Amino acid sequence: MKFVDYEYKRPQMDLIKADVEKLIVKFNEAESLEEQNKIIAEINDIRQTVDTMMDIAYIRNTIDTTDEFYDKENDYMDENSPIYEGLISKYYEALVNSKFKEELKEQWGQQLFDLAEAKLSVFSEAIIPDLQEENKLSSRYGKLLSSAKIMFEGEERNLSQMRPFMQSKDRDTRIAAQKAYIAFFEEHEAELDEIYDSMVKVRHSIAQKLGFKNFVEVGYRRMQRTDYRAEQVANYRKQVKDSLVPITTELRERQCKRLGYDHLYYYDEGLQFLSGNPTPKGDPDWIMNKGMKMYSELSEETKIFMEFMVEHDLFDVLSKKGKRGGGYCTYLPKYQSPFIFANFNGTAGDVDVLTHEAGHAFQVFSSRGYELPEYYWGTYEVSEIHSMSMEFLTYPWMEEFFVEDTDKYKFYHHADSILFIPYGVTVDEFQHWVYENPEATPTERKSMWREIEKKYLPHRDYADCDFLERGGFWFRQGHIFYDPFYYIDYTLAAICAIQFRNKAEENREKAWGDYMKLCKAGGTMSFIKLLDYVGLDNPFEDGCIKKAVEPVKAYLDTIDDSKF
Repeated sequence: MKFVDYEYKRPQMDLIKADVEKLIVKFNEAESLEEQNKIIAEINDIRQTVDTMMDIAYIRNTIDTTDEFYDKENDYMDENSPIYEGLISKYYEALVNSKFKEELKEQWGQQLFDLAEAKLSVFSEAIIPDLQEENKLSSRYGKLLSSAKIMFEGEERNLSQMRPFMQSKDRDTRIAAQKAYIAFFEEHEAELDEIYDSMVKVRHSIAQKLGFKNFVEVGYRRMQRTDYRAEQVANYRKQVKDSLVPITTELRERQCKRLGYDHLYYYDEGLQFLSGNPTPKGDPDWIMNKGMKMYSELSEETKIFMEFMVEHDLFDVLSKKGKRGGGYCTYLPKYQSPFIFANFNGTAGDVDVLTHEAGHAFQVFSSRGYELPEYYWGTYEVSEIHSMSMEFLTYPWMEEFFVEDTDKYKFYHHADSILFIPYGVTVDEFQHWVYENPEATPTERKSMWREIEKKYLPHRDYADCDFLERGGFWFRQGHIFYDPFYYIDYTLAAICAIQFRNKAEENREKAWGDYMKLCKAGGTMSFIKLLDYVGLDNPFEDGCIKKAVEPVKAYLDTIDDSKF
């Protein structure tokens, strides 16, 4: 069966609510551990069905945001997912108050109860209207960005389709492309400000109704962060500033010299080499065929995984009108199927889909045998280790995609992996400030973005672009709108992925073994416990960033990048 044939039926939330509530009553009245386990299985079976239907609707809506049927289904989910969330919270409440709690903990692990308690602390029936409003605002942002119709070089293009032009070898083309891209956000500045301002207000309202000072702690608990807090993240950002920003500044200086410019402006950052950035040497079908070959050779497990993905047509990777931007991986538990969504645009990012998003998909495919839905995925920062590490672990096959540009790609990818981290912590520090200052005006928010940006990206010069100089760059970062505080995760994972890169340089077989161990563990442990489980250093500990990045810097220093 292909994904297109996967059946969709709208989950009838009133019937689901009645069924689950009856099961919760039975759970509370159960007189044996065996009986409670039987009811857990029944509840999880219902959850698998609902989660699958929600995700099918989401996937089909993002593939074509103009499809009226799935647009209405998305609206239905926006309205009903908070009710469903409340239902899961009632189940969690029964779980943590079970008379057989210790026996259940012994059977299913501490992590289930830690996740349940985190969830319970950030849900109340009183916030359901706020959650519904938050969902509607997120959908509104997504629809707005998907509506972009940018006339450029004689054709109408969406935001994703503009990216190759923003990496053009021709500086005038890059400038024109950036201006056209930015014009969309500037044209919709008032609406984007209004959407985000409403999001901040509703999230602050949620936090206060739950008894928190502001949304920061709510955001952390939503992100299932059970073993670290904002103070540790702040210290991590300080490490980035002290240990990494000097290296990224040096990399930007090298880039400026490579390009032969006196000064690097924001529209130059996307181009790493005068000869052009590395690109895959074939069309999307060619890339997918190379991907199948790569995964069939990487390991027996990845071979089985990729054959399953292709057999069931679990990719949608072509950029087209009406399609939402970006990329993601999700999972359909009733079909035991990961699904990969992306927007191929002719850049190296097309290959990254087959490493990054496939890293997510391979992990959930590897841990889909767990009986608990909570354990299919790791927590967010753990999940990003799977994806970012796969980017490095597939290096031996990059020649298949980049041919004569392989060395250029490896330099580009190493540099980009480091250059990304200060931007990632910029996004994180900005969000902490926003939710600690919920009454700030849109103008004050943009001003603070620019201030933080200067701290971590001191090289960035917006030339004569008033909109970006005023602090409008973050409008394009969907995570800020959709998933508050989901961004530091990428940077934490990047440090861990670099450690996997270093392990592979020393002993590839052991590195792959540790990676498989991490994937198979799924979400059975918290972030820091999983790091210990597979022998990775904790990024929150002082000195970790410096130690991880040193081999990468040493590699970059050995490369004569002028030859590219």
